[in-house]
Amino acid sequence: MTQKKIAIIGECMIELSEKGENIKRGFGGDTLNTAVYLARQADDAQLSVDYVTALGIDSFSDQMIAAWQQEKVNTGLIQRLENKMPGLYVIETDAHGERTFWYWRSDAAARYWLDSPESDNICQQLAQYDYLYLSGISLAILPDSSRDKLMALLARCRANGGNVIFDNNYRPRLWRDNAAAQTAYRAMLNCTDIAFLTLDDEHLLWGEQSLEEVIARTRQAGASEIVIKRGAESCLVAVGDEPLIDVPAIRLAKEKVIDTTAAGDSFSAGYLSQRLTGASPEAAAQCGHLTASTVIQHRGAIIPLDAMP
Repeated sequence: MTQKKIAIIGECMIELSEKGENIKRGFGGDTLNTAVYLARQADDAQLSVDYVTALGIDSFSDQMIAAWQQEKVNTGLIQRLENKMPGLYVIETDAHGERTFWYWRSDAAARYWLDSPESDNICQQLAQYDYLYLSGISLAILPDSSRDKLMALLARCRANGGNVIFDNNYRPRLWRDNAAAQTAYRAMLNCTDIAFLTLDDEHLLWGEQSLEEVIARTRQAGASEIVIKRGAESCLVAVGDEPLIDVPAIRLAKEKVIDTTAAGDSFSAGYLSQRLTGASPEAAAQCGHLTASTVIQHRGAIIPLDAMP
């Protein structure tokens, strides 16, 4: 099989996670989490993984790139911007494993990746990729003008035969208002082939709708494959006009759930590691569940490599 290429577009931040009085520093971000878990599980002879973002010229950015290279994530399209730094977030986790996030990211380097002198050349390269993956957060952090450039890139990639993969990951506080978010999501879904939808985020963005209405709206926008993520419940996969596939999640005892950070991100990675290399939707979803159920038994966004399933 010829090796295919996927570029994952987004933002990685400095991560501080609390456990009692102890604070652990790491790096995380929804799309970066997916990139790492995908690179760990995909056969690199079949699928290469690039991460696309902008960082600073600081030591934290150096450490990020070095860590990603060790994870077999390609970093050749990452820009280094002077006078900018990565964003920062802190995770507070309660006794039940639920987490609260605090962010410092309003001037993070990743906001400007489409505004640099190198961005046109990077977009020319990305337009030739087999897959481009991004999330609602990838959209939300961009100024309007950059978001327009991103949509043009996605359209070029699809015109060249590539596929666009979108995870809805909706965070209201990153948007000016709900109407602005809906406008951006409509444009995004119009050029999406595979859509990962967390049902709670769908309801938050569009209002309460039935599952059938969510799937119908997303199909009408143009997505040919829809994966509904429902946390500890089964996931649902709709491919074209085929019957809905229901794939049970892996049940864990409550005491085993340590930190749900990156659960959805890692599910998407597990799914894509199989689906983009020829597996059925059901087998892909099973891998997604296995990956996510392993990740939530550890603290932080990126678990140790030797803890992978």
